[in-house]
Amino acid sequence: MLDKDIIEQLKSIFGNLKSDIVFLLQQSDNAAQSSEMKSFLDDVASTSPHLSVVESNDKAEAPTFEIVKNGQPTGVKFCGIPNGHEFTTLLLAILNSDGQGKNLPDETLASRIKVLKGPIDLQTFVSLTCTNCPDVAQALNIIAILNPSVQNTVIDGAVVPELVQPLNIQSVPSVYADGKPFSVGRSSLGDLLEKLESVYGFSDNTALQPVTREYDVIILGGGPAGAAAAVYCARKGFNTAVIAKSVGGQVRETMDIENLISVPKTTGPQLAADLKTHLSQYAIDIFEDRNVDSADVTGSEKTLVCGNETFKGKALIIATGAGWRKLSIPGESEHIGHGVAFCTHCDGPFYAGKRVAVIGGGNSGIEAAIDLAAMCPHVDVFEFLDTLKADGVLQSKSADINNIDIHVSSQVTEIIGDGKNVSGIKVKDRVSGAETVYPVSGVFVQIGLVPNSSLFKDSIAITRSGEIIVDERCRTSVNGVYAAGDVTTVPYKQIVVAMGEGAKAALSVFEDSMRGMLG
Repeated sequence: MLDKDIIEQLKSIFGNLKSDIVFLLQQSDNAAQSSEMKSFLDDVASTSPHLSVVESNDKAEAPTFEIVKNGQPTGVKFCGIPNGHEFTTLLLAILNSDGQGKNLPDETLASRIKVLKGPIDLQTFVSLTCTNCPDVAQALNIIAILNPSVQNTVIDGAVVPELVQPLNIQSVPSVYADGKPFSVGRSSLGDLLEKLESVYGFSDNTALQPVTREYDVIILGGGPAGAAAAVYCARKGFNTAVIAKSVGGQVRETMDIENLISVPKTTGPQLAADLKTHLSQYAIDIFEDRNVDSADVTGSEKTLVCGNETFKGKALIIATGAGWRKLSIPGESEHIGHGVAFCTHCDGPFYAGKRVAVIGGGNSGIEAAIDLAAMCPHVDVFEFLDTLKADGVLQSKSADINNIDIHVSSQVTEIIGDGKNVSGIKVKDRVSGAETVYPVSGVFVQIGLVPNSSLFKDSIAITRSGEIIVDERCRTSVNGVYAAGDVTTVPYKQIVVAMGEGAKAALSVFEDSMRGMLG
């Protein structure tokens, strides 16, 4: 079932396995699916003498297997063949079970995971075409591997419609904890762990001792701006730390990147991996999966608190980027994950054969419409302004697709539905004032980004729209605090611009340090 080249690659990947890993297979009443799963697992197992397949006498709704290490269950299961984007999730689950993998959390996060109070039974519904699903599935697998009271089943929703339909799942990843909705959409390990802690608590609070870490420069954010700042700071000899939810940031959600100079074409996930590789070439301490609870930038020493960790630095570079902007209209919040979505790659397949709407006529909106047009009978694009903002090449491409209708000067005023499904949207014509209800089953919001600056709204000068105000050298209104990238007032939210701004911020830190301007 697996290509010969892939099998050879797996032999190399699993060459250092030390534990005996068994795929404990539960077959289903569907003989064809069960045979296909068995063939897939046999191919994977053939790549290492430490891997094997054992068939269970139990049956499941769809072919399911559990990863067992040295005779002990790891808590990780897969329902459906983990192909597509989830193939990497399987490989990492095997490596993580063996104590390997660059995605394993650091000691502080691992200690928090180990004291989660269980039992916790997680179901992670994914789509094999979803680019955000692997992050969530892999994070929850790690939690299950490190904490024996947690179990996570990664479920390909396409193979178990009898489970998906009653739950009315219309967006992935969708996570259920002990049968109850727990999380929808993209989340980091830090986000998921924090939520599990709030719901289930700890089995041993004494294991979480406070830790203080001191640096010359702290960089908050791991996207293009943060990564560039870190590299430049390290090259200038600063003791540098990067605190981020994930290296790569928002760029991980971009599929095709063709305007990063000297790199003709790449993808967001690949660029994120490249950024991490570049950072690893320097003595930079990277703290991923962190959520900052509070920040104090008033003194000569800047302080960030993340749970039981306190970070202190002489200088702080804020490179937190931006997140999806919401419409903030009636009907939106209650239908997120149930007809309102933000990522076509993740959620588009749920709307195959259905009429959908895209809100926003910029590059992301038109790209979304083009993607959706390949699977939906009709796509309506609504743009608030009287002209589209997308690049000409995208406008031309969309104009050639006969099932895309563009509506300019259009203000979406309400999303109509019953809380479980969307049935339409109400749109006001900004020229005539007339309102029209369009019968759509899905609404994809693509209206830009909101700066992630709320942590500093009371301590640093920001604009009404939330952008941190910086000068030409990336200095903010507070001495020793700098900002770079999409979170700032610098125009043109582009990867290449963010990288340049990150480098500039680091150089400004160095210049101010040489002049004795830092504490």
